[in-house]
Amino acid sequence: QVQLVESGGGSVQPGGSLRLSCPIVQVSSNSWIAWFRQAPGKEREAVSAISRNGDRTDYSKSVKGRFTISRDNVKNTVYLQMNNLKPGDTAVYYCAAKLYLGEHLPPSWDRASIYDYWGQGTQVTVST
Repeated sequence: QVQLVESGGGSVQPGGSLRLSCPIVQVSSNSWIAWFRQAPGKEREAVSAISRNGDRTDYSKSVKGRFTISRDNVKNTVYLQMNNLKPGDTAVYYCAAKLYLGEHLPPSWDRASIYDYWGQGTQVTVST
């Protein structure tokens, strides 16, 4: 059973930063990894994704320029560095893995339904 366990969430003021982590030991060599988020009363939203070997990334328009996804395939961990956080970023953030042996990052990365494994989420709260 694959387990993804996110960490690094918390409460920050607007303009602050957080770094989320997602250990991916069980899927490190054969998956692309994405971060999604879900705010209360809203649908799950794609945030960012990174290809299997880490050389391709993509971001939603709402976070581009503020968030950075990275992947350490030695430590088998994916990170989401979140800077200049805004109240609208408040949500539960989820790590997800899609089994895939290709090297590119398909445009469908933002579709939650295609992912094979999900973490339980970590809360991020941005408020004064």
